[in-house]
This record gives sequence, structure tokens and C-alpha cells, in this order.
Amino acid sequence: METRDPQRRQLIESLMARHPEKVADAAIDLWEQMAAQIISIVGEDGFNSLYARSVFLAQPTFPWLAASSLSQPNDQRFTELKKGLEGQTPSQAREANSLLLLTFTGILAALIGEPLTTRILCSAWGDDASTSTSTSKEFTHE
Repeated sequence: METRDPQRRQLIESLMARHPEKVADAAIDLWEQMAAQIISIVGEDGFNSLYARSVFLAQPTFPWLAASSLSQPNDQRFTELKKGLEGQTPSQAREANSLLLLTFTGILAALIGEPLTTRILCSAWGDDASTSTSTSKEFTHE
């Protein structure tokens, strides 16, 4: 995981930097795209557990992060995250979401392996993932 984390970090930061004026919206778009892919593999409960764990691990750095209730309807899954991000400066929101995505994808990679995690991210984020960084070729083809 350590050798892949810088590539995931660069990918996530690059994707977040594409919409500097709409950090919260860009963040939620990334989460929704990724959630759709992961839920199809591990189910709703599996995704919710991974997400809640990621928020828990990121809260010491960003105490304002809050996990949504697991009983939230699918279309409101990231309501609390969006509210939290909107209440921060763009820089803080970008940093928090990057940490949250890195934590989530790190846990996922530890559970299912880096190659499958990479495929899921490329599937979720499509061309954005494969063209967003100068290391994308390394990221998507290993």
C-alpha cells in the first residue's frame, strides 16, 4: 500500500483541483461515482461500514467531519459530508476530502488488493482517472 499511496494521492488531488470553485460539489461527485462501483461489489452495508470507518479515522485531523446516518436514503448518503465541506475554506475542504478518499481507498486496498482497487477507481472515475495525472499510465496499467 505504501508504494501506491502517492499515486492515489496525486490522482485524488488532481481530480479535486479540477473544480477549485466548487470543492464540495466536486467532492460529492467523486464519492457518488465511487460509491456506485463499490456498492455493486460489497453491497450497501459494506460501503457504509468502510465509509464510516474512514470518517472515524479522518476526524482527528478534521473534527468537523461527520458520517451520515446509515439509515439515510441513497440520494442523501453524503449530505453531512457536503455540509461539512461547504462550511470550510476551499483549501480545507479539499484537504479533508483528499484525506477521506485516501483513507477510504487505503482501507479498500488493504482488504481487496491494490490492483482491484485501481480498477474500481478507474471504472468509477473513467477518463478522469486515466488522464488526470502524469502518473496515470502507471496508476491504471499495473
